[in-house]
Amino acid sequence: MYRCAVVFLIVVAACTPAMSSFWQQALPGTPMPEAIADLVPKGIDDAPQVERYPAFPSISLCGAWTGMCTASLAAPTGIFFYEAQLRPGSTMTMSFPAEAEPPILPHDLAEKVPFANRSAVLTTFSIPTGSAEASHVAKTLSLCQSLPHAGEVRVCTTSLESTVRSAMNMLGGRSTGGDHGMWTATSVLPAGGGLPRQLYKVQAVTKLLGDYFVGCHKMPFPYRVYQCHMTAGLTDKGYVVSLRGLVGGGPTAKLLAFCHFDTSKWSPAHPSFEVLGTHPGTPVCHFMPYANPVFGIGKKATKP
Repeated sequence: MYRCAVVFLIVVAACTPAMSSFWQQALPGTPMPEAIADLVPKGIDDAPQVERYPAFPSISLCGAWTGMCTASLAAPTGIFFYEAQLRPGSTMTMSFPAEAEPPILPHDLAEKVPFANRSAVLTTFSIPTGSAEASHVAKTLSLCQSLPHAGEVRVCTTSLESTVRSAMNMLGGRSTGGDHGMWTATSVLPAGGGLPRQLYKVQAVTKLLGDYFVGCHKMPFPYRVYQCHMTAGLTDKGYVVSLRGLVGGGPTAKLLAFCHFDTSKWSPAHPSFEVLGTHPGTPVCHFMPYANPVFGIGKKATKP
């Protein structure tokens, strides 16, 4: 269907150990999160397929300043919430839909498939011009080429290696390995990466340690493109939130959550304000969806 298949045959034998070796060297003592490890082989064993690409923007977009999230997309999921809800015993209604998960490409392959050229992307992946998918590709490229917001450091990444290196650069390259080096984590959800809509009880809240965090958000594209960003001020707090569904012995999940306390420069049209009934300048908390990694410096978490 497209011309990348030969490339896969060339790199498949070498990519898995090379990517594993890269990860161990870049993040010594930090295991690759399961959600990321599951997506890496897809970028090696199979060519990126259009059917893996979500037909509509995903909930991942609501954790980033993309302008592609809407209140109607965010409200049913419970992705936005108040900090006061982060206490054991509180409840919240949530629904994270399971989504198509495009593969994570190794750097060597990402260099050989199109990214910045919209026409080349549509042609290579047989995406019809004028389709919803084509519109999302255009919006992703536009965002990746735009300037970051005030107080934000931002970059789009197209491979596992570029994602890790970009996070290291944002964090100042201060990785020292082990508990006090650079770490990464993702939300842990049931198989399939979704949560059915129901009432969930907060069982535990664990604070992520560190002053700076880099959050990487999945963008709609035929293969995995992340928007990785970090705010310049020490105005964010991160948590691991353990949840259990209250209906029929419902599913459990451990979601990464972030609270942003300086939203004064956010657009009044940001969907979080509409969902929460607030305005710029008031704190906003949000969950990180499946396979959206967060990087930080220091110990990963501490008991509350």
